[in-house]
Amino acid sequence: MQILIPFAALLALPATQAIVLPDGTGRLPALGWNSWNAYYCDIDEAKILTAAHAIIDLGLKDAGYEYVNIDDCWSIKDSRDNVTNQIIPDPLKFPTGIKGIADEIHDLGLKVGIYGSAGTKTCGGFPAQIGNEYLDAATFAAWEIDYLKYDNCYVPDNWTDIYSACVPDQWQTYGPYINGTCPSASSGQDEISAPPGYDWSTSLSAIRYGIMSDALLAQNRTILYSLCNWGHAAVQTWGGSTGSSWRITGDITPWWARVAEILNEGSFLSNYANFWGHNDLDMLHIGNGNLTLAESRSHFAFWAAMKSPIIIGTDLLKLDSEKVAILKNKALLAFHQDDKFGKPAEPYKWGVNPNWTFNATHPAEYWSGASKAGTLVLAMNTLEKKAWREIKFSEVPQLKKLGASKDSFEVRDIWSGKYLGCVRGSIGRWVGSHDTVGFVVGKKCRG
Repeated sequence: MQILIPFAALLALPATQAIVLPDGTGRLPALGWNSWNAYYCDIDEAKILTAAHAIIDLGLKDAGYEYVNIDDCWSIKDSRDNVTNQIIPDPLKFPTGIKGIADEIHDLGLKVGIYGSAGTKTCGGFPAQIGNEYLDAATFAAWEIDYLKYDNCYVPDNWTDIYSACVPDQWQTYGPYINGTCPSASSGQDEISAPPGYDWSTSLSAIRYGIMSDALLAQNRTILYSLCNWGHAAVQTWGGSTGSSWRITGDITPWWARVAEILNEGSFLSNYANFWGHNDLDMLHIGNGNLTLAESRSHFAFWAAMKSPIIIGTDLLKLDSEKVAILKNKALLAFHQDDKFGKPAEPYKWGVNPNWTFNATHPAEYWSGASKAGTLVLAMNTLEKKAWREIKFSEVPQLKKLGASKDSFEVRDIWSGKYLGCVRGSIGRWVGSHDTVGFVVGKKCRG
């Protein structure tokens, strides 16, 4: 489906007050690893600690990755402690408990994350947090947890939103999806149009996720809060006042079609992200499924450029060196973690389609963003065959301001790291199917 979205509608975005945490936690998007895409429910202490050591051994810690996140299925399934009502870690999977593994991970100079859900059960059917938010937040703090991924399964009827963010009568203004996903497609909700000007921060989803936000902030420990509500209830409009990041879509899968679909959805939401608040495009699938090396490069390049949390989701012991190198790319990680420019890169030209076209198979191809090192420019080939992609400096917003039509700029290739010298006017390459080329365009050249 191709839908043209009026640019004016994309600029009329509400501002939210960001959550500011101590020690800069959450100011920049998170970097880490998560167990789900690698092991699903088949987790245990040994696998988590092996991943933690691999983060160090592969040089990922030195590159900035710090979170080791335990996903679903870590607790006893059908009960809580009959005296304290606390969640009980599965003693077979985690014989030293979550506190024990947290201590080991902290001793490695890394941080540890845990998983929960804003429902009666987690997605795997384990005890969840609704109704026990303050108790569980206190338990996580006592275990010295640093990061909470908070999912959206088993939502009781009395907490279900009456409006859907996917409503046909608003397509002409917002495109087919106001917030990049349709709740009814995955949750079974009927599509009921919200009134014009409806404030999604008053929705039951926002309130439900806000309770855990308050519970975490009430603890004597800083815990990064990662909302995983699948993009429902226009979360991008209130997520920044609730947590440090918010999922904008349903789950990712390890296939290019899904990666491109999420990339397309994220391309319309960049104005909601900045320091202290980040659109979450979901965990990386580099190393999984049938993603080619070219597709893995594009996957990483755009997750970094859009400043999504970058959470690796594969068995690190099986990851080949070429894909490890992608995850450690210095230019892209420097952009992602830039402490001067918080805004993500944005598309400036769609390429295959007219600008501002919503297209899940051929998303925007030309992107740029400001950084301390210069302007990051990316050009992707969404076609099924090799194609020429040319970055014209006069079209790049950041370079237009510098007199791009008249001057040469210092240019460096993001993949090879090679300095290309002074380049005038444009730079082009033949780009393989689903691959991305990129450059950091720096200072004007003298003379």
